Amino acid sequence: MRRGSQSRRGLPGKEGGVPRPAKFTEDQILDSALRLVAEGGPGAATIAGIAGLLGAPVGSIYHRFKSRDLLLARLWIRTIKGFQKGFLEALEADDLDEAALGAALYNVEWTREHLEEARVLLLYRREELAERWPEELGEELATINAEVEAAVKDHALRRYGKGVDAAALRRVVFALVDVPYAVGRRHLIYGEPPPPMANKLVTETLRCVLIGDTSSRT
Repeated sequence: MRRGSQSRRGLPGKEGGVPRPAKFTEDQILDSALRLVAEGGPGAATIAGIAGLLGAPVGSIYHRFKSRDLLLARLWIRTIKGFQKGFLEALEADDLDEAALGAALYNVEWTREHLEEARVLLLYRREELAERWPEELGEELATINAEVEAAVKDHALRRYGKGVDAAALRRVVFALVDVPYAVGRRHLIYGEPPPPMANKLVTETLRCVLIGDTSSRT
């Protein structure tokens, strides 16, 4: 081999010294992990399993994510942010009852339309996905629910006035978060989406618990 011939061909993974475009995107890798977690639980989402489902070499996975914990943490973050976007938009409605119903029903409808994502969020605790959550995600994880918490508190303030107390806030959280969460999780445990009747039941619950309630309004 003549001296310098290797450098003219370029380094492995390059053509003419130009890096080859990545064959598999981050979202494609996360989608494969999502399917495995949804079908078999967090333990099914091994690096080898993800690579096999995607049809990629294991090295391609590690090129994007330095560890399995980082990969599954990113999956969890992507999933929860995807859910939060529509929930927050629903709560922005000017009419209080429309905002409450929209947010609660969005929760049920999102579960129905995103079964794999819903299984990740509703069936498994965060600690079950990653044994050790990467330190570089610390700030992002610490604030991931901040916008939703602020929006729910703002709804309580709009509904009950400046004198809103802990009991009133608890009522709002129960109606907007706890009830639709419980409805979705119950059906996901049995491997089915929430039926249409779930919307009716959630609506009736909100009318009993929240809508029309002015007991703490100032």
